Amino acid sequence: MEWEIQLMNDDSAFVQNELQRLRASIDNLDAALVHLLAERFKCTQEVGRLKAEYNLPPADPEREKRQITRLRSLAEESRLDPVFAERFLGFIIAEVVRHHELIASNKARGTG
Repeated sequence: MEWEIQLMNDDSAFVQNELQRLRASIDNLDAALVHLLAERFKCTQEVGRLKAEYNLPPADPEREKRQITRLRSLAEESRLDPVFAERFLGFIIAEVVRHHELIASNKARGTG
């Protein structure tokens, strides 16, 4: 009985250490994702300004299709659910298009 209690305590310490280790990695990855998204949006803001300057449409459905196909393939190669990857990219694209529309609207009003 005493050895079972010791084993349970050892298991508990092991589990807590593993959780702490894994969560620290997750925190680092989350920080990297935020930084990568910030860089991505800096680039897409420049694209939006360029599109507004030359009166190009805010959205490019053909490029979006190519990007979704490309991302699904990358997801499959990485063993990430391609449906999740497509939804994630869809969310990002929607936000980018919203930014592009806002940039174009501001330019048209002379405020951007």
